[in-house]
Amino acid sequence: MEHERAKTGELERSLTVFLAGAECPFTCSFCDLWRWTLEGPTPPGALPAQLERALQELSGPAPQRLKLYNASNFFDRRAVPSADLPRIAQLAEPFAAVTVESHANTIGPLTLEFQKMLSTRLEVAVGLETIHPIAAAYLNKRLALSSFDRAAEFLIEHDIDLRVFVLLGAPHVPAAESIEWTVQTVEYAAARGAARVAIIPVRGGNGELERLQGLGEFTPPTLVQLELALEQCGPIRSAVVTADVWDIERLPGCDSCRSQREARIRTMNASPEFPPPVPCSTCA
Repeated sequence: MEHERAKTGELERSLTVFLAGAECPFTCSFCDLWRWTLEGPTPPGALPAQLERALQELSGPAPQRLKLYNASNFFDRRAVPSADLPRIAQLAEPFAAVTVESHANTIGPLTLEFQKMLSTRLEVAVGLETIHPIAAAYLNKRLALSSFDRAAEFLIEHDIDLRVFVLLGAPHVPAAESIEWTVQTVEYAAARGAARVAIIPVRGGNGELERLQGLGEFTPPTLVQLELALEQCGPIRSAVVTADVWDIERLPGCDSCRSQREARIRTMNASPEFPPPVPCSTCA
């Protein structure tokens, strides 16, 4: 359960439910979500059963937003059986909005089918990751910018909200250029209609990133870089830009100012008005 800033400036309560299903067919080099997936197709009925159990734990009024993250692609029938969509839509009825995640290449007719089943507003989260031309080609994501553009246009045309994930510290992006390319990618997503953009610092631990780090092709992003990337996205007003703070304690940072920087990032996530920079003689 967390609070997210809406375009109105207000904070909305959102509930994220992680659903275990089939592994994503896209083997992105930065991803470790395959560790929480199933071998083989998702059994029919499994996802609604998981969602029912999660929602049974709620007490009081429902949060405004329900986010369903299945570590794969919601509009891949192997990951989310079509027969389960009506029950999932029914379970989402108490919420004002529902967010699902899917690769841009899987967005299409099934997206519209699910939208018609919902009595609430649909948002689709799409990983753009980076527009750095070399890095994008080596991420194994198999996503051309033209495909992302078509998916974004499709969603906007059908009145479906677009949330975009952007990486900080993407493999194959020089560390000295990391912030610059992150900001450019956020600007690219906002220009194509994204209502929300989340900056996600790349975190090691999947094996492949450690291999790339050994080759000098990946440098773990720092807490200061995340703070600066978010700060430099401040002038963007067409989209709500936030920093992903899950596992923020894993980011390399200065012990003297870490707590203040983490607090500043959380404040910038919650408000378009940024607090003053954190002074630190150690980082200076």
